[in-house]
Amino acid sequence: MNRNKVLGNIGLANRARAVTSGEDQVLDAIRKKRAILVFLASDAGPNTTKRITDKSSFYNVRLSNEFTADELSTAIGKENRKVIAITNRHFTEMIDSAIHEI
Repeated sequence: MNRNKVLGNIGLANRARAVTSGEDQVLDAIRKKRAILVFLASDAGPNTTKRITDKSSFYNVRLSNEFTADELSTAIGKENRKVIAITNRHFTEMIDSAIHEI
């Protein structure tokens, strides 16, 4: 995985308004089937982890927990973000290609 490229693509998606961040907003996006790919911080608390994991599993939304909260926050330019969702199919494909790069 090319971590820098994935984080850069997340930042690009954020600038294109294809990112939802924050626990409540991401849960809402999952429920409304707008979230395609969810990034949960590896250092998120147990309650947040359980809520996001359960909701993602129930609605069949892909979930990744490869990044820390600091990395995710820096990528989108906002402080203290534990969970973000990508809501655009094209950006999801771009991020997927960076994830599967060697």
